[in-house]
Amino acid sequence: MSYSMFYMANAVLLKYGYKTQDKIAHKVTSDALIVLVLDKLKKERIEDYEAIQKDALEIAGAKAESVIELYSLELDKRSRFQYNMLEEIKESKAQTSLKRASEFIFELKKLMKDDALRK
Repeated sequence: MSYSMFYMANAVLLKYGYKTQDKIAHKVTSDALIVLVLDKLKKERIEDYEAIQKDALEIAGAKAESVIELYSLELDKRSRFQYNMLEEIKESKAQTSLKRASEFIFELKKLMKDDALRK
């Protein structure tokens, strides 16, 4: 065991009002960590997890919306592309469309694969 861990553990215990004595200090520190600190650590980790989970859900929602938006953007572009665009602009727009279509297909394939695994 590292003495830095021992001293850090004792600093935390002291913060919570518990000071270990010289006799069997390492064992007392270990037991005190279990009794006085373990539940606090668990609670803090759960709060961290909940915050990260919330962030992950927001990111996932934004990503899902952007995938669906790809379809809408391409639908709009299709009508402009088909009826109102010069040939030199069409190639650039086609490259963008290919990229969007690839991402859209990739995400929907994952969705189908995930759904198949859940059945």
